[in-house]
Amino acid sequence: VSLTVEEKEIITIVGANGSGKSTFLKTIAGILRASSGEIWFMGERIEHLPSHKIVEKGLIRIPEGRKIFASMTVLENLELGSYLAKAKGKRAESLEKVLSLFPILQKRKKQSGGTLSGGEQQMLAIGRGLMSLPRLLMLDEPSLGLAPLLVKQIFNTVREINEQGTTVLLVEQNVFNALDMASEGYVLENGRVVLQGKSEDLLMDEYIKEAYLGI
Repeated sequence: VSLTVEEKEIITIVGANGSGKSTFLKTIAGILRASSGEIWFMGERIEHLPSHKIVEKGLIRIPEGRKIFASMTVLENLELGSYLAKAKGKRAESLEKVLSLFPILQKRKKQSGGTLSGGEQQMLAIGRGLMSLPRLLMLDEPSLGLAPLLVKQIFNTVREINEQGTTVLLVEQNVFNALDMASEGYVLENGRVVLQGKSEDLLMDEYIKEAYLGI
């Protein structure tokens, strides 16, 4: 897999279940180790670094399935996202931004994370990631298991986050929505990039239409 993400872009990786999308993000995040190759971030190789050092550099991964802390309150989950010294110093400012992005979390601040709906938990997971002041926000299947209306809301929010200056690397099975919002896309199959290019070109590609869009 060879992939480039430029600053302030939205780049998307699409593909079917088992194609290697989540594995790719876990490898960037240092949770899995690549057997070969190099991973560069802001001019520095990072594939040898432990996960916490990668987070310190501003690479934040929102995992598939939310992975919030169910027994902690919404506010505690968000505050936990700002545990780094730099982020802790801007906790109040970041919290204000996150709650303006997700007003429902303001109303749920004192609730346990486990009592939230699936869509609210996804908002909380993204909000917690934003509290870490990411330079690159990596989202793993943010629309998974959500109703269509919530899917639209999540994608609109991701677009807004990007417009505010955060670079986004998005992994998605929802091919149309993912490509529609990204500048460029990569198609993974069996751990390999089989197609890449401008998102609008990929949406018009006959293979994409047939294999992923059912057209």
